[in-house]
Amino acid sequence: MAKGKVGKTVESLGDYLREQRTSAQLSLRQLAELAGVSNPYLSQIERGLRRPSAEVLQQIAKALRISAEQLYIRAGIVSPEDGVGGSVELAVLADTGLTERQKQSLLDVYASFLALNAASASDRSDEPSDEN
Repeated sequence: MAKGKVGKTVESLGDYLREQRTSAQLSLRQLAELAGVSNPYLSQIERGLRRPSAEVLQQIAKALRISAEQLYIRAGIVSPEDGVGGSVELAVLADTGLTERQKQSLLDVYASFLALNAASASDRSDEPSDEN
């Protein structure tokens, strides 16, 4: 059955969502209605078959009365290390003036800049020093 899974991150997200939903004493149908998503879609998220957008995660978090940031971390959208761009990522995700596609594009560009800078820093530390 693991063959159809999107990935481990999403699978743990689904487990976490199911745990939060049962703690809130909500049925799948009730949470789907509160979050404004379809019952089958929410079920697929919980089973790790679908990867929800940041907007859907925000709706689910609001319905469960939990932190959207926790869901972003569990979904792999935001890194758990606070010092590594978390505030930029959260600002992009929270911007209601952007579409989901625009948000994802910005996050991809931002991540590529961070990776490029990290690689450059690593290359510089590997070079021999000219100082005597």
